[in-house]
Amino acid sequence: MSTTELLKGAAELFPDEVVTSAHVRHLDLPFGAGRFALITLDNGFDHTKPTTFGPQSLANLNTAIDQVEAEAAAGDIVGVGITGKPFIFAVGADLKGVELLKNHDDALAIGKGGHEVFKRLSALAVPTFAYYNGAAMGGGVEVGLHCRYRTVSKALPAFSLPEVFLGLVPGWGGCTILPNLIGADKAVSVIIENSLNQNKQLKGQQVYDLGIADAIFEGADFLEQSLLWTAQVLKGDVEVERPVIDRGEAWDQAVAKGRFIADSKVHGAAPAAYRALDIIAAAKNGDLQQGYDAEDVALADLIMGGELRAGIYAFNLVQKRGKRPAGAPDKNLARPVTKVGVVGAGLMASQLALLFLRRLEVPVVLTDIDQERVDKGVGYVQAEIDKLLGKGRINQDKANRLKALVSGVLDKAEGFSDADFIIEAVFEEIGVKQQVFAEVEAVAPAHAILATNTSSLSVSEMASKLKNPERVVGFHFFNPVAVLPLLEIVRGEQTDDASLATAFAVAKKLKKTAVLVKDAPAFVVNRILTRFMGEVQNVIDEGTPVEVAEKAVEPLGLPMSPLVLLELVGPAIGLHVSETLNRAFPDRFKVSSNLKAVVDAGKRGFYVYDSGKPELDPEVAALLKQGDTVLTEEQVRARVLDAVAEEIGLMLDEGVVAEAQDIDLCLITGAGWPFHLGGITPYLDREGVSERVNGKKFLAPGVASVPA
Repeated sequence: MSTTELLKGAAELFPDEVVTSAHVRHLDLPFGAGRFALITLDNGFDHTKPTTFGPQSLANLNTAIDQVEAEAAAGDIVGVGITGKPFIFAVGADLKGVELLKNHDDALAIGKGGHEVFKRLSALAVPTFAYYNGAAMGGGVEVGLHCRYRTVSKALPAFSLPEVFLGLVPGWGGCTILPNLIGADKAVSVIIENSLNQNKQLKGQQVYDLGIADAIFEGADFLEQSLLWTAQVLKGDVEVERPVIDRGEAWDQAVAKGRFIADSKVHGAAPAAYRALDIIAAAKNGDLQQGYDAEDVALADLIMGGELRAGIYAFNLVQKRGKRPAGAPDKNLARPVTKVGVVGAGLMASQLALLFLRRLEVPVVLTDIDQERVDKGVGYVQAEIDKLLGKGRINQDKANRLKALVSGVLDKAEGFSDADFIIEAVFEEIGVKQQVFAEVEAVAPAHAILATNTSSLSVSEMASKLKNPERVVGFHFFNPVAVLPLLEIVRGEQTDDASLATAFAVAKKLKKTAVLVKDAPAFVVNRILTRFMGEVQNVIDEGTPVEVAEKAVEPLGLPMSPLVLLELVGPAIGLHVSETLNRAFPDRFKVSSNLKAVVDAGKRGFYVYDSGKPELDPEVAALLKQGDTVLTEEQVRARVLDAVAEEIGLMLDEGVVAEAQDIDLCLITGAGWPFHLGGITPYLDREGVSERVNGKKFLAPGVASVPA
């Protein structure tokens, strides 16, 4: 079957493809280097819309290559270049189409189609050049790898092979060409390590430093400078030297490093990283076609597997649902926020003050019970601004401006009389928070939003004694505030639309992923995590060894084990949340006497790290009082997953969030649950847990699964 026939058949599977065109234009290179053909990828949309590759897009590129191939054979051109529209090179395969594929043969055709088109660039009779002028990801990176030479813009904001993050492998040459270009160790960092570190992106300078690009130029005149450089290369005035690739023990060590990274991140639970590493290992012999064939098979297998479907589902949640929150009120109801007040000056409050200051760039005032605390909070914010300045992330003028906008006072009337948005981050006790809000309401303007960062307490109860409870809203951030995107926005029983709309508008300016949540105990993330960790704690209390209980949930590939997460959260906070949920749901949430003993003993966690890895603290072991019921890993895992499925089902019945998709969005952005799970509900559906516990799946067929 020809490339054209292959792509024509595949095109029927992508009915909604946003088609990328490939325009060929000709120019005379400087220095008398000759006539040159430049292919520009463009989908005709505005410059913020990504350029992707589906079957028709690949066919268009194939047609452009037909043209330049004929010109090269006739001696009409001396070289061919490929670049993108302003700010965007290309960002890979059309995922909307990929998730519609229903069988292995169709999936295999997509892999082969990409290879057949891209390989033609390397087979041309003249030198080929890729000019990475803007964002390049996945297939966008790979089409450039098939060229002989590459340049990159210093202004390039994002460059990655994110496939493993989504549940795929770089399947159009990435796993095969990249290690042969820059060495296995660097390739493993890009393909495995960066992907599994929440899809870490490279900047232009890093792309050049890794040896992926042969030259780097300023963004303002990037294409012009690239063409000048191209002319020099073609005339022989510039010679590109590349390092000799170590195909000995270093290659094997790099693959072993990749397996260690994959084990530490997904614990063998997600196949994509391991399939990619198998291909990289085999690429050691330099046989590119063998590598391409292996990529085709791996792509097809993974496209038809649950991990990719869950990965695409998770990607869409973050990129689409996360930007258009379900149930959010009319944004036109939002009121302007020109000053922010923060009640409290401890670490959490100071982090919030810094975030509001950086994103809103309005006056932010902190208050606390004594001047020492206030000064410490303001000092923290100013020190963090100095760190940003030192790292070159802001300039001196902006640093001075931000520092001038932050202040601290003891008198709430002085600080909050003209504030539009006031958030409290004080001790997690309902009486304390009610008192704080009463004091704030007495001095704040009538229009001011009163927000609480509570992690588990009732927003409605907090507002119940106020004259204007309609302006109180939950605004629950997650630690670390600067890193985790989620913001649970909680609507109290009397919260009005204007207050809620203002909260969502502020969240957008803070660049947070906002999810509307009903005022229910512990809201979403903390409720699910407490049930999850609580069930692990229960089996430990009953007699299962700690190491068995912890290892039981490794197949989920979570970012950390339950007890390590407890250490991060803090045992005291974990105990407090479990006590809150126990009061609300005593039949499902127990308060562990062992956890209470650990907290009472002042221990910061269950583990010590003297050996460099977590080991049960002997002092904690001495505190534990266990029963004699010992479960296997499989029994523990089933019990924990059943508990989570039950809790999610109840939360959906209660209307805590609009749909299961919001549960998953919260876990991905607020707790770092991996994309390959799709949060949690696709995994529970795939493993049969949802139906076993609730009698039905959480998601409809084709949502995070292969279409029926």
